[in-house]
Amino acid sequence: MEKQTLPRLKEKYRSQIVPALIKDFQYTNVMRVPRLEKVVINIGLGEAIQDPKALEGAERDLATISGQHAVITRARKSIAAFKLRAGMPIGMKVTLRGRRMYEFLDRLVNAVLPRIRDFRGVSGSAFDGRGNYSLGMKDQLVFPEIDYDKVDKARGLEITIVTTAKSNEEARRLLELLGMPFVRG
Repeated sequence: MEKQTLPRLKEKYRSQIVPALIKDFQYTNVMRVPRLEKVVINIGLGEAIQDPKALEGAERDLATISGQHAVITRARKSIAAFKLRAGMPIGMKVTLRGRRMYEFLDRLVNAVLPRIRDFRGVSGSAFDGRGNYSLGMKDQLVFPEIDYDKVDKARGLEITIVTTAKSNEEARRLLELLGMPFVRG
């Protein structure tokens, strides 16, 4: 039986990032060091109300990007102005943990974000106050796995990185050390 190697980003986390965070924030216990918990990729599909086929395209794109089957998100309550009933499908999401999470984040930071035209860095103000970071993308075509000819429609997606950090500063430092290119200034 072959021994599995750790993802590159997890190896970097253990060997370089944990000691750097301990030094920066003077943690007394290694278990207090913030770590990644999960990455959630979400596509909101308002057009799924009129066009149920939109779900299939979004599901295919999410599965290609994440390497995992997507689940349907449904409306919590009815909104008459949008012709929306409670329980109607309005999006797709994937939750990545463990190995897939580290490999996705590695691809995001090193391959996807640099491909965005006129990219100067991600906003440093998209933290939620509890150490979680959300990043919006205008379309899914920046991912190298997506075949341009097979895409039915460009859809925006949201990537939420959930950490165990207690504050925005801790989470920002963790993501900086993981290679997230924040805007300088």
